[in-house]
Amino acid sequence: MTWQVERVANEHLTLEVLPQIGASVLNLRAASGRPVLRHVNLDDVKTSSQCASFTLLPYSNRIRDARFTFEGREVELRPTTKDGLAQHGDVRNRPWQVTRVSERHLSCNFDSRHFNDMNWPWAFTARVEYILHGPHLDTSVTLTNVDSSEMPAGMGLHPYFTRLQDGVDPCLSFGAALAYDTDERQLPTGGAHPVHPDEDYRAPSRIGARQLDRAYTAWDGLARLDWGKRTLTLTADPVYSHLVVFTAPDGSLALEPVTHATDAFNLAARGVSGTDMRTLTPGQSLAGTARITLEGGW
Repeated sequence: MTWQVERVANEHLTLEVLPQIGASVLNLRAASGRPVLRHVNLDDVKTSSQCASFTLLPYSNRIRDARFTFEGREVELRPTTKDGLAQHGDVRNRPWQVTRVSERHLSCNFDSRHFNDMNWPWAFTARVEYILHGPHLDTSVTLTNVDSSEMPAGMGLHPYFTRLQDGVDPCLSFGAALAYDTDERQLPTGGAHPVHPDEDYRAPSRIGARQLDRAYTAWDGLARLDWGKRTLTLTADPVYSHLVVFTAPDGSLALEPVTHATDAFNLAARGVSGTDMRTLTPGQSLAGTARITLEGGW
């Protein structure tokens, strides 16, 4: 299949987006051509999983056994992983409509009512806006409940950053005081706990050979990658209270701002506090912006 590619650029950055695959990011490069997010060849893209970044809606990450209880209602979804989970929402591989494109601004909309096979029982709409200004990329996401009843809700972004720059592994730092213990399916076993020394990145540290797949909370909305000659910062609105850190098999590093804990709907039903699960009444929206900023010799 031939994918439509929308490009926006300024003097610092070039962004490529695939509206037909969740309005996912194909590539983000500095003006020099250096990849900021992991480099992706268009011919290799089959789903959003091969993209450089995708959007998580109307929830983020995993739901245990693809089911949960909400306000006395048993909700069963189609499992989307081999181990029986529902994962990463249901918009990232669906076509979005381009509503605005200019030299430095791209907007795409999504309406679940246009699909009869949505893996979510409530109707919702979504908008993603990509804006370049100076050395910054702002990604703004809005999720709106257009159903007739309340719905649980969440959202997130799943960018994969290029980790090695000129052979240098970056120092990673982010301000998060709490983390979750997880089981063999990367599902939280309970509420968050104070970070242990080996999972604490409040002081800059190199990842090295460590394999990470961990969700943090009490996040201050700032994460930083520092290669010495150049740095990258990820900043996010307070609605993104959680950060998922994942060392991907291809060598890239996912830093995922999300609005709630993994499996938040089931954790909340168990009475676990601090998951930041949200409920949207009909017509109500959840929205937030995350920013990538380049500094130094990109």
